Amino acid sequence: MLQATGSWIKRHPIWTGLIFLGIAFLLYVILVPAKPTYEYITETVTKGDIVRKVSASGKLRALNTIKVGAEVSGQITQVYVDFNAPVKKGQLLAVIDPTRVSAQFEQGQAQVALAQANMAQAEANAARAQADLILQERNFARRKAIADQGFVSKAELDQAETQLIAARNAVRVGQTQVSSSKAQIQQASAQLSSSRLDLNRTRIFAPTSGVVINRLVEPGTTVAANFQTPNLFEIAADITKMQVEASVDEADIGQVKPGQKVTFTVDSYPGDIFAATVRQVRQSPIETQNVVSYLVIIDVDNVGGKLLPGMTANVEIITGTKSNVLRAPSPALRFRPRTADLPQEAKSGGDKKPGGDKKPGGGKGTAKVYIATANPYKPKSRKVTIGVESDEYTEILGGLKPGEKILLRSKSLLPKTGGETDDSADGDDAAS
Repeated sequence: MLQATGSWIKRHPIWTGLIFLGIAFLLYVILVPAKPTYEYITETVTKGDIVRKVSASGKLRALNTIKVGAEVSGQITQVYVDFNAPVKKGQLLAVIDPTRVSAQFEQGQAQVALAQANMAQAEANAARAQADLILQERNFARRKAIADQGFVSKAELDQAETQLIAARNAVRVGQTQVSSSKAQIQQASAQLSSSRLDLNRTRIFAPTSGVVINRLVEPGTTVAANFQTPNLFEIAADITKMQVEASVDEADIGQVKPGQKVTFTVDSYPGDIFAATVRQVRQSPIETQNVVSYLVIIDVDNVGGKLLPGMTANVEIITGTKSNVLRAPSPALRFRPRTADLPQEAKSGGDKKPGGDKKPGGGKGTAKVYIATANPYKPKSRKVTIGVESDEYTEILGGLKPGEKILLRSKSLLPKTGGETDDSADGDDAAS
């Protein structure tokens, strides 16, 4: 058989070479492992600071915004300020057509003059009645004295007494007319004061110094103040002091306290980080599509004037810090290698839950991380004790030493469109 095989090889050298090459390729594929299509990214455990933050978003508001309204109805004839105009307290902002109110004021003046004339007439009548009373009293006294001597009849005495009583009644009527005239003067004066006040209100003045951030009227606009006061302007009293009204999720609101430091950014200045302080945590819940949040008021110094009312602020409230502690990247506590690279005990079902087991109340907890070894695809698992957690780093209380390398994520080496590679925070679907 060997002679036959050797004879065939001699007669077919080309086929013999091809067969040997195929066998060699199969042995290479079987015996030599394929180059991995991924690699693990590691990070060194170091000492540093941990800053725990609560993220939220909100709107910038002026600390004291005053709405300037109109208390009389009419047509706006003049507007003297525009958006962003600085104003001083008492400065004229707008004028409402005073024609109707001015006519009411003149009518009120006429009513006061008429009431004063009636008052003068009533006082003259009262004085005349008083003089007549004095005359009747004297007349009655003389007749009564003569009647006692028998020179005046009883009828004449009765007539004199009747005239005296009538004079007294006339005095009372005169005094009543004087009191009524005084009341009419007071009523007409009150109406005149009201008309004068309405006339003054046709000129809209700034109640405080500040900046006009909103103008709601134009010349020719008709305002009606019959049922509610229409707003004409909004004035920010002091834009160097502002506040952020941020909505914080109910899961995070327990960590937020007054006095905590805050940093935030706005889209207009993406490279600038602004500092602020929590002033108030409002206890009234806000529910939007079954999501409950709470309003947090944050004080902001706007000395440079860069911030404007209405800007959206991306807020980070610093709820806790720890300095110079052993720390590891928080994503490393949730990362799991690919199933084929897991240690044997992890493959058997002991590594199904990524992340840490944190105790309630912020106490110590445990987690599992993977340590890089000489073989980059055979990491070792390590149970660690953790403390304060943030989005970036987690405090390591035990189980790791400075300088050790832990697996952070995996990176695909397969080229994507455009020659890029794909990064993944998890090993594979099974481990995720």
